[in-house]
Amino acid sequence: MTKEHLWAPWRIEYILQEKPDYCVLCEKKESSDSSRLILKRGKDAFVIMNLFPYNNGHLMVCPYEHTNDYLALSSEVKTEIMTLIDESLSVLKKLMNPDGFNLGMNLGKTAGAGIDEHVHWHVVPRWNGDTNFMPVLNHTKVHVEGLRETWKKLRLEFDLLK
Repeated sequence: MTKEHLWAPWRIEYILQEKPDYCVLCEKKESSDSSRLILKRGKDAFVIMNLFPYNNGHLMVCPYEHTNDYLALSSEVKTEIMTLIDESLSVLKKLMNPDGFNLGMNLGKTAGAGIDEHVHWHVVPRWNGDTNFMPVLNHTKVHVEGLRETWKKLRLEFDLLK
C-alpha cells in the first residue's frame, strides 16, 4: 500500500502570520455572525467557517468553553457538538454535494492543531479530483466560491434547521 500525502502549501499564510494574543475562537463567539462567518450558534457550541480552508465549505465546530482538554468537556457539550456535526454534514451534502468528508480534530500542537488552546472539530467536504497540480506546482489552491458567498448560502440552510 502506498502512502498518500495531502499537500496544502497555501496554508503557509496561516502558519506564518502573526498570531493574535487572544483565542480567535473565543473572540469569534462575541462578534457578529456575518463578520466572523459563524453559521450556527447552539447553547454550548457553534459552527464556523475556516478562514484558511482546505476546501470550499471547510467548517469547524467549537465549544464556547475555552479549553484544550477534550476530556474536560461535559457530556452535554459533547452531545451538542455531535448534533452540530450531524447538521453540518447534512447541510454540506445538500448544498455542495461532496463525494466524501474528512471529519476530526487535532489535540495539541504535536497532533497538528493550529489552534491548540481551544478544542474544535473539522468538517471538510471532499470531491473526487479536488486535489490537482495547482497546490503542488504553483502553491495555489483553487476555491470555486468565495468565503462570504459560501457563508450566505450555508447560513440560509442552517437557519432552516432551527
